[in-house]
Order: sequence, then C-alpha cells, then structure tokens
Amino acid sequence: MKPVFTKYQIFLIVLLAFLQFTIVLDFMILSPMGVLVMKELKIATNQFGLVVSAYAFSAGLSGILAAGFADRFDRKKFLLFFYTGFVAGTVLCGIAPDYDSLLIARIITGFFAGVISSISFAIIADLFPMEVRGRVMGLVMTAFAASQVVGLPIGMYFSTVWGWRAPFLMIAGISGLSGIIALIYVKPIIGHLSQKTDKHPFAHLLSTLGKGKYLPGFAATMLLPTGGYMLMPFGSAFTVHNMGIALESLPLIYMITGISSIIVGPIMGRISDAVGKYPVFTAGSLAAIPIVIFYTHLGVTPLWFVIVVNCVLFAAITSRIVSASALNSAVPEVQDRGAYMAISSSMQQVSGGVASAIAGMIVVQTESGYLTGYANLGFVVATTTLITVIMMYKVDRLVKGKSQTGGQPAASPQFSEN
Repeated sequence: MKPVFTKYQIFLIVLLAFLQFTIVLDFMILSPMGVLVMKELKIATNQFGLVVSAYAFSAGLSGILAAGFADRFDRKKFLLFFYTGFVAGTVLCGIAPDYDSLLIARIITGFFAGVISSISFAIIADLFPMEVRGRVMGLVMTAFAASQVVGLPIGMYFSTVWGWRAPFLMIAGISGLSGIIALIYVKPIIGHLSQKTDKHPFAHLLSTLGKGKYLPGFAATMLLPTGGYMLMPFGSAFTVHNMGIALESLPLIYMITGISSIIVGPIMGRISDAVGKYPVFTAGSLAAIPIVIFYTHLGVTPLWFVIVVNCVLFAAITSRIVSASALNSAVPEVQDRGAYMAISSSMQQVSGGVASAIAGMIVVQTESGYLTGYANLGFVVATTTLITVIMMYKVDRLVKGKSQTGGQPAASPQFSEN
C-alpha cells in the first residue's frame, strides 16, 4: 500500500510551506511594487536592480558562512535563529525612509532569509524518503504560488492604500506568528547529529565544497534562479508600460497565475515521483524556453492573453523548481546535507544577484516608462535554461548511481501503512 503522511508530518509540511510563503513573498513583493518604489524614491532601474541584487548577494554570503555550522545543531534551533533575523530585517524594510535605508534593510533581510530555504530542504531530506520527496517538495513549493494568490494581491492593496512600506510590516507580522508556532510545536530535528564529524566548521565547509561528486549539483543550481532574478524585478514595469496593462490589473494577473500554480505544483510533484525527477525537469525546461522568448517580445497585449501566457509559463517554471529541488536533495550524504544545501542556496543567491544586476544594465526605462532591452533578457534566460538541462543530467546520473550502490542514505520516515 502507498504510504500516508502522519498528522505531524502534515503539520510540518504545512508549516515549512508557510515559512517559505513568507520568505518568497518578502522577495517577490518588491517586484510588483517596483513602479511605486522607483517613483517615490526617485531611483533609476539600475538602482532598483541593485536593491534586488543586494538582497541576493547578502543571502549568498550568509549561506556560505552558515554552511560549516549547518550540520552541527538541531535544525529546529538553526531555523528559528535565522527566521527571527528575517523578521527583524523585514521590519526595517517597512520603516525605511529613503533609498539608502531600504538598501541596507534588504541586505539585512537577505542575510537571514538566505539560509532558511536550505534548512527547510535539509529537514525534508532528513524526514522524507526519496520516493515521496517530489510530492513533499511540490506541496512546499505551493508557497511560491500562494504568495501570488494571497500575498501579492493583499500586499498590492496595502501598498495602494498605505504606501509601499505597508506590505513589509504585514509580512513581518504574520512571520512573527508563524515563528512562534514553530517554536512551540516543532520537535527537535537531531537525527543528523549522530553522524556529526569533529571537523572545524570552516574545515567542514571546505570539505563539502571540495567533494568532486557534489560539483555537478553546485553548478546546476547556480543557473536555476537566473530567469526569476532577471525577469521578475522589472516584470510589473514591463507589464504596465510595454504590454499596456493597467496597474490595477496586476493583482488579478498574479492571483490567477498563482491559483494555476497551486494546482500544478502538487501534480508535478506526484508525476516526478512516478516517472522521474529529471524527465519532469527536462520537459518543464524545454517548454519554458519558447514561452520566455515569446513573452519578453510582447507589445501591447489583451489582459486575458497576458494571464494565459503567465499561467503556462509558471506551470513550466513550477515543474522545474519541484523536480530540481527533489533531485538535488538526494545528492549529499547525511553528514553533509545541511552544508550542501546552504552552499547550494548561497550559490543560487549570488548567481541570482549577478543576474539581477546584469538585467538592470540591459534594461533601460525611457521617460515614458517604456522598457527597452527586455527582449534580450528572454534570450539570456533561454540559454541558461538549456544549459541547466545538461547539468541536471549529470546530477541525475549521480543520484541513480548512489541508489544502485546503496549510497543514498535512508531518511527517517514516520509513515503508517493504510
């Protein structure tokens, strides 16, 4: 019979998904508010791109610094420490009076937020076996879609009524409550400590970085966030000024696209468990390439068509994220899992920061608001997407090799048979 999740596992999946929801929303909320932020703070596209990339660079740095310690502590305590810092940084974003203050606040927020996803993925790998990890990742990844369905429309409403700073205070409030719930109800996660080495944290970092079998995974994950970091920062401005969509219609676009992604995420998770993570990743990638190129070349477009294109594009992106996350989680050994996830997250953040900064130099906003150069981003994203297909093939071969030789350590499942 198929395994079923226990009540505690269901609670843990929901909680991790909600923590991801707050992290993703904190990052994503800046994109649709880009028009408002650039106007109120009187900043250019390259400065706004720096705000986004500074968050990413800071998150990347924290991932590297935390990697050596990630496997030495109870994952619950490690998670709560960084989540508390994330909440504090988000509050600072909500009270930032000018561009410099916002930039500093985003650096602080990114520093703490950058480690949270890697800790969450390490927890999933600790507690769930590979056979069901795709569906778990699919459920947790609904946080991305939920941030669009619930978070972005509400955030946009708050920004319209009370200004662009209000959504950050909203995020800080709900994040604080979810952190308290985690503190009270999440059990200690210490199974990995039984295999802890006596290496110094810095030595553990270097050891994990230096393992040749991990390099394909590191290389692949570096390019995965390129599309989001290049396209999203200027997505709202492109939609409004290039496609001719009213600013008031943005919440509707995000909401419908998010609903479709919420449906697609768990489905893709189940499919990846059934037919394989890499085939799903490849299919999603090859589908995304022509859609991205088409999307970035659009001019004035009807609202309904913009919604359709966004839904199809995000379905492809969701399939890539879910399958890649599940596949990548099987690469490290138990004693390296936290460090590996932290390093991978760090590399993603840094490469994403570079991508965002490059996008800010490629895209130029004219006096009328129209963006030039956005189409060029489509070609760059398509190229990096194709390269990741090749890189993830090597990761897939590594994981299959470990499985055949018995090298993939078992998780600590708490399943009951139906």
